[in-house]
Amino acid sequence: MRPIDVTILDVVSEAPQIKTLRLDRDLDPYPGQYAMLWIRGLDEVPMSFSGPDSITVQSVGEASEALTSLGIGESIGLRGPLGRGFTILGERILIIGGGVGVAPLAFLGEQAAEAGREVTSLLGYRCCSDMIFLERFQRLGRTVVTTDDGSSGICGRVSAGLEALDIDEYDQIYLCGPEMMMWDVISKIREQAEKIQACINRYFKCAAGICGSCCLDPEGIRVCVEGPVIRADRLLESEFGRYRRGPTGGKGPCRG
Repeated sequence: MRPIDVTILDVVSEAPQIKTLRLDRDLDPYPGQYAMLWIRGLDEVPMSFSGPDSITVQSVGEASEALTSLGIGESIGLRGPLGRGFTILGERILIIGGGVGVAPLAFLGEQAAEAGREVTSLLGYRCCSDMIFLERFQRLGRTVVTTDDGSSGICGRVSAGLEALDIDEYDQIYLCGPEMMMWDVISKIREQAEKIQACINRYFKCAAGICGSCCLDPEGIRVCVEGPVIRADRLLESEFGRYRRGPTGGKGPCRG
């Protein structure tokens, strides 16, 4: 797939180091799908959709910093939508998100609510200044918040909020965020793994299922095409939460 040229219509500062870019095309993605964004002369990187025509970017490296520095009227190349997104199932759903990982979940929650589903959200942030999209979730239904420093809501990682909920009440659970946060949640409710849809991040090169850079040991799941949304019971015996591979293919630590 060749990149198409898209123009930035609006830039919204959501939090320190986090911006939402609204593009001039509604690409009709499913929540959880992603696009490969080409920053000309620099790199091509995957980014999840936070709306039908928007992406939300946290500046954590050279490519993401370049994206967040772009302004209205500037353009980027885009391939997508790509991959397998979330599937809305059941009548009562629980959204669990951490950090900038809440962005595709806000998009999901809005579509689920429009389809008549009952939506509950459990959101984890580092501190109160990082609380992006909180109002979007609060409009959907009950919202439980945790912060690492206790500056808002329950003090602790997002899994600390599980005690405020009856997990058995929900037909489906949707999860996205830093890997170790996600693994913490999956480990604590592993008996529910078959009903958890997890949107995960791995190093992508081709985004076409050819190069193998994103494959998960030992099953060889090609995250770029079979994911990035993968049911959590497939992750329990994988490398997820244990190690991850980088640009060279070598194993490195999981973070977040």
